[in-house]
Amino acid sequence: MSVELVKWPSGESRRAALALGRRPRVLVVANDASAPVTVDPLEDWVRESTDRSELKARIETLETRAMGDGPTLVDGVLRHGTMYVALGPVEVRLVEALLAGLDQVVSQARLLQHGWPAAEPPRRNVLDVHLVRLRRRLEPLGLSILTVRRRGYVLRVVDNAVVGCGSCRPDLAGQAQIEG
Repeated sequence: MSVELVKWPSGESRRAALALGRRPRVLVVANDASAPVTVDPLEDWVRESTDRSELKARIETLETRAMGDGPTLVDGVLRHGTMYVALGPVEVRLVEALLAGLDQVVSQARLLQHGWPAAEPPRRNVLDVHLVRLRRRLEPLGLSILTVRRRGYVLRVVDNAVVGCGSCRPDLAGQAQIEG
């Protein structure tokens, strides 16, 4: 997930938009401006006069925080990065099966068996309805359920990184630079 650089205080609206989208960001504070208050773990700040090595360290720290260790499911709560969603009992069982095979095809038969273990598996359209709902619920976490025709489904981590920030671009060394 790419970390965006935002001029402060002139970039307050951009900061707010990135915070809403749970995007990691470093505020580059004008040398004569007051330091911003940051309580979001996906936000940090440096002064314009900060050397590149400190900026690089802060960017790497935010990248690590944003990526986390991958999706986890504990007590019916699915977490990924800094986001989470509470799941119902059938959703929990379906996600357990998908997580066990993260980035691998999980067959429809396996999902039906895992989702409804103590009962006669429902018709396939019931599974489809649950997967449509799960897709909507998992998307904000950066997770996607893909359909593999005639084989099953794949749970994938999606890189929702926004390339570029409008006011920055990668330099030739691969580090971000602030533009005008």
